[in-house]
Amino acid sequence: MAGTLIVALDLDTRDEAERLVAELGDTVDFYKIGYQLFYGGDGLNLGKALLASGKRVFFDLKMLDIDNTVEKGVAAIARTGATMVTVHAYPRTMRAAAKAAAGSNLTVLGVTVLTSMDDADLAEAGYARDAAGLVALRAEQARAAGIGGIVCSPNEAEMVRGIIGSSMAVVTPGIRPAGAAHGDQKRVTGPAEALRAGASHLVVGRPITAAASPRAAALDILAEMGGAKRVA
Repeated sequence: MAGTLIVALDLDTRDEAERLVAELGDTVDFYKIGYQLFYGGDGLNLGKALLASGKRVFFDLKMLDIDNTVEKGVAAIARTGATMVTVHAYPRTMRAAAKAAAGSNLTVLGVTVLTSMDDADLAEAGYARDAAGLVALRAEQARAAGIGGIVCSPNEAEMVRGIIGSSMAVVTPGIRPAGAAHGDQKRVTGPAEALRAGASHLVVGRPITAAASPRAAALDILAEMGGAKRVA
């Protein structure tokens, strides 16, 4: 399976993001807009413009609030025509999001454990489970809630795929091609490894956005993704 590359527009301004999108051209057609750009760089309107130009957009907002607020927020994102949105993978939150997205083309993703966190970080936060155990629990709850997919580290992709089956998306950040710095990410793999483990979508930020040639970096990652074969 070739999988889908999503480029994270983790940039400060809309102008920076538009320059990157222009440089990538038809190499990439799927972009993630997170806090940095959404709140500080006119990211909502940029997302709408990208959608109008035929691109796909993933609003990475990690919603978590009372049910009514989550439902209204997800419904607002659905009206933009976005492809994906994230919520924290708590059962009530996911059920509210699924209700709001029903009948639209929006895929709701449940965020399990951030790829910048490890077992020690979870213990410090008060969780009694290790990262793999918590991801497994959230995956089961996501399937029961009826949302469209899961966000997890590529290290847990195979486990998650076994829990949620073939119809839901497994979206993996923490992708680092050979030679790339890990930065603040702790649970990472390469693009091909993530796809072989069962990921359907790979989110890549700094290895592309900070590269001397973002287009060449994206092409290299796409080439590696195209060579991946899922292990049955």
